[in-house]
Amino acid sequence: MAALVRWEPLRDIISLRDAMDRLFEDSFVRLSRFWPTLGEWQLPIDMYQTDNEVVVKAAVPGFKPEEIDISLTGDTLTIKGEHKEDKQVKEEDYLYRECRFGAFSRTVTIPVKVKSDKAEAVFENGILTLTLPKAEEVKPKQIKVKVKAEKEVKN
Repeated sequence: MAALVRWEPLRDIISLRDAMDRLFEDSFVRLSRFWPTLGEWQLPIDMYQTDNEVVVKAAVPGFKPEEIDISLTGDTLTIKGEHKEDKQVKEEDYLYRECRFGAFSRTVTIPVKVKSDKAEAVFENGILTLTLPKAEEVKPKQIKVKVKAEKEVKN
């Protein structure tokens, strides 16, 4: 038995837009991924939605909450911050140097309308979790089906 799938052309357009944004970002804007000495690195994020909210999680180990700046303008979310390098160790004394220091900035488009004034940010164990409640007009609506009572037939 085949399932019917509702075709939503806007979803395909948004997916194409997101793919083009990522392609442009990866190719031109985020050169620091290839040259980390430039001081800025790409912030990895996960974004998902439930019926009532959009949740964004970002891994920022080693950062303090006061080193992170979050802004939401329209449908554009920007997370940025800067972590200063510990200068107590001389460059020539390092055996391995893999921890990241410097600035990061990540801008993404939120795919649905959210209530920015009700947004919450929680920082725990190096994970930043943003909870953005959806606007009422984009929340799924449940419509209850009523049964109409049949009139009694008189004999």
